[in-house]
Amino acid sequence: MKLIAGLGNPGDGYSDTYHNVGFMALDELAERFRAPVFGKKNNALVTDVGSGDNKVILIKPLTYMNLSGDAVAYFSRYYKIAPRDILVMYDDIDIHKGTVRARLDGSAGTHNGMRDIVNKLGSTEFARVRIGTGLKPNFMALADYVLSHIHASERAVIDASITLACEFAADWAEGKAWDKLTATVNNA
Repeated sequence: MKLIAGLGNPGDGYSDTYHNVGFMALDELAERFRAPVFGKKNNALVTDVGSGDNKVILIKPLTYMNLSGDAVAYFSRYYKIAPRDILVMYDDIDIHKGTVRARLDGSAGTHNGMRDIVNKLGSTEFARVRIGTGLKPNFMALADYVLSHIHASERAVIDASITLACEFAADWAEGKAWDKLTATVNNA
């Protein structure tokens, strides 16, 4: 059994922001897997595909980004899923738009949602797919940037990045080794 979490913030006001690309990626992955509609359970939107050892639980924490670890740790314990069987998809301002990076483990970096997951899981040994949202403009505060709506001129690059992230996640869920750890959208 595996767990894939997409990080973001709940509510319509956040739905099309850079900080919600993890939610967007999980929605696309759920469509790709033909998963049932998400239902609410223990502070997350949840669905699953497959069965038995091949089951994949998909979650979108509803605890807001900085408390994402609450939902990830809960479902990890509830389903007895080891950290090595967890993957998290999320935005990363330290990666250029159009670039997606995958790793099987590592630190939380500067991402508060990931810091909370590492803290509450008590482990860094889980996979992650980071979707580049680019450096913030100098004139903006970090929170203002990540919570700003994706500009129409960047929509195609962000959407293509989300698709790349889903390819990484689908390969991981199917037990396929990643043949590369970084992918870039053409013309990004």
